[in-house]
Amino acid sequence: MRSVQPVLADLDDELEEAASTLGATHWQVFLQSNPPLLRPALLTGFALAFARALGEYGSVIFIAGNLPMRTEIVPLLIVNKLEQYDYSGATAIAAVMLLTSFVLLLAINLLERRTRRFLEAR
Repeated sequence: MRSVQPVLADLDDELEEAASTLGATHWQVFLQSNPPLLRPALLTGFALAFARALGEYGSVIFIAGNLPMRTEIVPLLIVNKLEQYDYSGATAIAAVMLLTSFVLLLAINLLERRTRRFLEAR
């Protein structure tokens, strides 16, 4: 999330060092000192992502046709499954799309890293 990245970059190391010197473990430092500082940025990021998802969904549903096996799109399939009370079918479609997006994101990151190394080697 782009709203969290600057907050993480600006986190003060002294807070973590102070917690460590007072006897906190790494997990305690991570779970008790960072979330209060990150909460506003996380809430902003979630709100922005939700607003964007609603906007994208609305525009896609408006433009997409609903001809079976020709112009159906995944969000429309999920909504149709939910309207038919087929929650497991909707969940399965959403899970496949989530997995696909993670695989594509990983592939893009690996390709960027490989390209960066190639350009640095020149």
